[in-house]
Order: sequence, then C-alpha cells, then structure tokens
Amino acid sequence: MKNIYESQSANKQKSALIVILFAIFIAVVFYVIGNAFSYYLGYQPGGLGIVGIALIFSGLTSLGSYYYSDKIVLGISGAKPASKETYYDFYTISENISLATGLPTPKLYVIEDTAPNAFATGRDPEHAVICATTGLLSKLTRTELEGVIAHEFSHIKNYDIRLMSIVSVLVGSVALLADFFLRMTYFGRKGNSDRKGSQLDAILFVVAIILAILSPFIAQLIQLSISRRREFLADASSVAITRQPSGLVSALKKISGDHEALEAANKATAHLYFENPFKDKAKSGVGLFANLFNTHPPVEDRIKALEEMA
Repeated sequence: MKNIYESQSANKQKSALIVILFAIFIAVVFYVIGNAFSYYLGYQPGGLGIVGIALIFSGLTSLGSYYYSDKIVLGISGAKPASKETYYDFYTISENISLATGLPTPKLYVIEDTAPNAFATGRDPEHAVICATTGLLSKLTRTELEGVIAHEFSHIKNYDIRLMSIVSVLVGSVALLADFFLRMTYFGRKGNSDRKGSQLDAILFVVAIILAILSPFIAQLIQLSISRRREFLADASSVAITRQPSGLVSALKKISGDHEALEAANKATAHLYFENPFKDKAKSGVGLFANLFNTHPPVEDRIKALEEMA
C-alpha cells in the first residue's frame, strides 16, 4: 500500500519520463522530415531550412496557445462566469482550497449542462480558470465537490494546464508537418534535377514517408498517455489537499455512473475534463487498442489507486 506522497512521487517520475520521450520523439520527427524536405526540394540538408520554418511556426502557435488557450476553451465550451450568489458552494469550496494550498482563487465558470463534469485551464496559477457543469454542482454533495475541485486545483498547482496546452499544439504541428510533406511527395520530386542525392538521402526520404504516416498517431498516443498519468497525479494531489479520499472516490463513482454525454465537449477539449465526457462512446472499442485512445484512465483504476492510499 502506498501513502499519498509515495503515490505522488511515483506519478511524477512516470509523467516526467513520458514528457522526455515525447520531446525526443518530436525532435526526431522534425529532423527526419525536415531533411527529407530538403532532399525532395533538391537542396543540401542543414541550415535553417524547412525545420527552422516549422519550428518558428510551432513556436508562434505555442505562444498564441500559451496566452489565449483559456479563452479559446471557454469560448468553444459555451462557458459563462459563475456568480457567488447562484453558485455559493462552488465559490466557498474554491476559496477554502485556495487558502489551504496558497494558490490564488481561480476564475470560476459554469457550463449549462446536466452531465456532471469539470476542467481547469489557463497558463499558470495567476491566470487559471476552473469550469464546472451545472450538473456537477447540483448532483454532488459538498464533500464530493471538494474532491473534484481539489483535483482541478492540483492540475493548476502541478502546471498540467500549461503542459497540456503546449503538448496539444506540438501534436497539431507534427500532424500539419506530416500532412504537408505527404501532399508534396504525392506529386513527385521537384527542384534541381541535376543534383544526385546519396543513398543515405534516399533511405532518409523513405523513412520520412513512413514517419509522416505514423507520427500523428504516435504523437496522439503519447499525448493521451501524458494526460492519463496526470489524472492519477491530480487524484493523489487532491487527497493530499482534502485528506478525504472517500469524497473523491464517491464523486468518481457517481460521475462514472451517470451515462449522459457532455454536449459541449469535443475531441480537442475532452482530455481536459475530470472524467471522459463522451461516457459510453469511450468503451465502444475493443480491449487494449480501445484503451490506448482513451483520454482518461479507467475509473476502476483511479478508484483502486485512491483506495490503496493510507
């Protein structure tokens, strides 16, 4: 049996390992496809080239996501500011957890939807937002609500909100680069026909085509793996804040037992939520292959991890 701090430490180590693997994967994809671009266009690989342009594009996109991700997510989710008069428990629980953690009280928003769920977004604790559905606020007891809101505070405290925004942009950049490369190769090689590439260039070009086909799927799998590990870490951090694993366990059982899908959620925002907003649709796949593409770990595993804490 692990205590809270051992569980937190184990999850941090696994999460850090996945993030490092993801960074290495991104670097390899950009290097291989970038050099293949140069070969395709008839130039010597190296210098700023296509890789530099792709990195600049990725950097600018990441910068925009860093500053405006919260507004974008709230806008496409149809979220509205929550007033203290109408959502008293939501406000007072958030203020109490804010005092307990030493974090600023985040901006609070609600989504008018009876499906119970919540998410946190923003770039740091000073610019964070917690958003809950009206279904969550009406169906959970105060103790259960404390567990869910403490879980979202943990995403803020652990800087998951920033990490997942950047990872999402990088995954999108890889998909865009791979798609652009495949479209170019479809029309045949262009550029300086007098230049004879080496055998290594030709091999690299073939590897790049294979990588361009597979990299969007691999990047998405790593992204989802990071997201799933972060859910375990946020659960453990929530218990460290409230000291009541039973509240979060009860909330997980109640939310997973509610089969109503959240209409405001989509594929771009699903990984942000406390629990998979698509509900039964997530179980439509087969065995391990289906679990690979799930945005959240199985509820049974989350409950088991919480119950193992001393």
